[in-house]
Amino acid sequence: MEIDPAQVIDFQAHGVCLIDVRDAGERASGTAPGALGMPMADLARDIVKRVPDVSSPLILLCASGRRSLAARESLLALGYRKVVSVRGGFNRWRNEALPVEYGELDADSAERYARHLVLPEVGIAGQKKLSAARIALIGAGGLGSPAALYLAAAGVGTLRVIDDDRVERSNLQRQVLHSEARVGMNKAESARLTLGALNPGVCIETFETRLQASNALELLEGSDLVIDGADNFPTRYLLNSVSRRLNLPLVYGAVHRFSGQVSVFDPRDPASPCYRCLFPQPPDASDAPNCSEAGVLGVLPGIIGLLQATEAIKLLLGIGQPLIGRLLCQDALTARFHELGLPRDPQCPGCGPAAAAGPLTDLEQLCSAVRVRDP
Repeated sequence: MEIDPAQVIDFQAHGVCLIDVRDAGERASGTAPGALGMPMADLARDIVKRVPDVSSPLILLCASGRRSLAARESLLALGYRKVVSVRGGFNRWRNEALPVEYGELDADSAERYARHLVLPEVGIAGQKKLSAARIALIGAGGLGSPAALYLAAAGVGTLRVIDDDRVERSNLQRQVLHSEARVGMNKAESARLTLGALNPGVCIETFETRLQASNALELLEGSDLVIDGADNFPTRYLLNSVSRRLNLPLVYGAVHRFSGQVSVFDPRDPASPCYRCLFPQPPDASDAPNCSEAGVLGVLPGIIGLLQATEAIKLLLGIGQPLIGRLLCQDALTARFHELGLPRDPQCPGCGPAAAAGPLTDLEQLCSAVRVRDP
């Protein structure tokens, strides 16, 4: 037997118990006011404790009405005699603009992150972790654009965008944070406008400056992790030093022509390599042409940047296996990924026993100011 959602409120007013048989993550996106949460898997066990009288009338609610019908059969088998299901479930309830009650998240968050909330690995607790997180994003270019868009969409509470560059028309082929109308605008400010329109609940902090030894500690301190969207060796070597000094995970990404690579350098893990385990010394300028010289497939930074965002979310939530000690490489021409082991180098100049522990220094002279794999 089924009843329409609008009838439920009248029944509740007469003391009939409404039971929502969806999982907790589903209910976090909203439920009917006054409904008792009893997931389908626990219903047979919990119903006896909550409603011991089998003659009590019961109303069952799920997402679409199918699970609640199955739950009704289970309760009838237990001896409950007056059990009905809500026709069309909570989907129809919401579509008919009936009152909705939210749990620990506000209405906007419950609706916005509904697909996260039903994931057991995320749920309410995970979404709260994302909301409390602070990520520093070095560069709002090819890699920073997709990473920032999806981190903002995921509800990361604060994104600190650091970039001193300005939008050029040649950027628009791959740097999707920006638009034709913003050519000439600082990239950090352009990023703030785009990300704020996507998710007004995320705090976007902008710094129209270049990461240097004189400001790096101040810019990155207080972050939970760093996304490397840099386009030059001096910044990357400095970023490696700062992330180790502040004990911050560094999510590395790079692109060149039709290939890209991603890894995670996490100084909190004693076995983790650092950037200089991968590149102990910068290559010669002739071996590392920038985008304007070598070119880059426009969609490739999107792929690599999204992988960086994925690794960042995994690190924040403490789920899955981050790319620590692994270098994931992608070849766009063959549509193949392959993984290389990247162990920590005991003699690494960045994290080995000879690593400098003194003041941070800019490495322009060492790197010859080489721009490499410009995203």
